Amino acid sequence: MASVIGASEAASRPSAVGFIKPERSEQFEEALKALENYKKKDPSKVVVRFKAVGNAPIMKQNFYKITSSNRFQAVIQFLRKELGWQAGEPLFTYINLSFSPAPDDTVANLFKACGTDGHLIVNYSTTQAWG
Repeated sequence: MASVIGASEAASRPSAVGFIKPERSEQFEEALKALENYKKKDPSKVVVRFKAVGNAPIMKQNFYKITSSNRFQAVIQFLRKELGWQAGEPLFTYINLSFSPAPDDTVANLFKACGTDGHLIVNYSTTQAWG
């Protein structure tokens, strides 16, 4: 059974009108500015050099400029498209022959940490090359 609220009961309940809006502090304003800067896409580009490892096919062009704010997942998808590989076919990627980056790493972070001679070197293989 549904109960009906009378006018006297509704009047006794607190309303949102009675709350005081807090003042914005300097820290709050700085946090908002930082959040806005984080949301902006970085228009700069990073030169990515693709190198085949093992029996992977060699690309005709191996230097590409990729937007630095892209996630590494976008690099993997781009590489798959260039090689003509489907999503189910194995593709292993490594940075500087040493480690496999997480797909959610940004290209900019990888370049800052592992850039070599102004390039981000991405090695790719059809089989697992390193642990």
